[in-house]
Amino acid sequence: MKKARISFIYLLLLILSLGLVQAQDVISAKELPNYLKQDNTILVCAQKAVDYNKIHITGAINIDHNLLYDDMTMLLPANEVAQMLGKNGVNQDMKIVLYDEGSSKYSGRMYWILTYMGAKDVKILDGGLEAWKAARKPVTRTATVAKATTFTPTPNAAYVATTEEVKKAVNNPAYIIIDARTPEEYNGTNETDLRLGHIPSAVNINYTNVLEANGNLKSNEALAALYAKAGVTKDKTVIIYCKTSVRAGIKFLALKSALNFPKVKVYDGAFLEWQNNNSNKVSM
Repeated sequence: MKKARISFIYLLLLILSLGLVQAQDVISAKELPNYLKQDNTILVCAQKAVDYNKIHITGAINIDHNLLYDDMTMLLPANEVAQMLGKNGVNQDMKIVLYDEGSSKYSGRMYWILTYMGAKDVKILDGGLEAWKAARKPVTRTATVAKATTFTPTPNAAYVATTEEVKKAVNNPAYIIIDARTPEEYNGTNETDLRLGHIPSAVNINYTNVLEANGNLKSNEALAALYAKAGVTKDKTVIIYCKTSVRAGIKFLALKSALNFPKVKVYDGAFLEWQNNNSNKVSM
């Protein structure tokens, strides 16, 4: 009887722990030092150079995510992105860990870019720089420069939604469109430089809703409940966007890595592109 009770308690604890499992592509500040000791591993700060130069994790290189976009904030052609990555010491076969100041906006964006480009092993530091500092880990102002390499791109079109596909997805039961902006942006109550509103039929799940108050990604259990409540199910093709789709990246990770959704895309043109064409309707 005693053994049975112990086995039951163990099983119960195991079930409860499974609900707290994080995305396989998220790594904690505690885990990172040992992870970086592995061969062929590189740590990338996705912030602007001015912020990197103020303070960054010791040993991290800097690739400003903004350098990978055109004037409309859409991703540059794959060969140009690959050239920038290789120039800064990153190739597709490395174990790549990304971080930002703690918002997960910029590391999330880079996660989507690298995944789309064909990088085989990409992770995000949970909670970013703030989590690292809270763990009292080493930081510096001294830049790290990695040896240039060659990034061989294999872009995966399955991770990108075009304007034409978004038009097809509107009111299509096989799709669900997620607006990752704030409720005010979604409702058109605080935008000043864009047309007011959102893409028709899109549901609003602010990107911050996938994060805890400390900036860490929520548990798989919490993420599953969040998306289920909004009607986001695995049988549908999910398209995510925000103003420029920077905020869409961490949600791509949440659905693809944490919840194992099979069909997840980012609308790279985002609402900026959509609203720029007056023939595209917007809803309030």
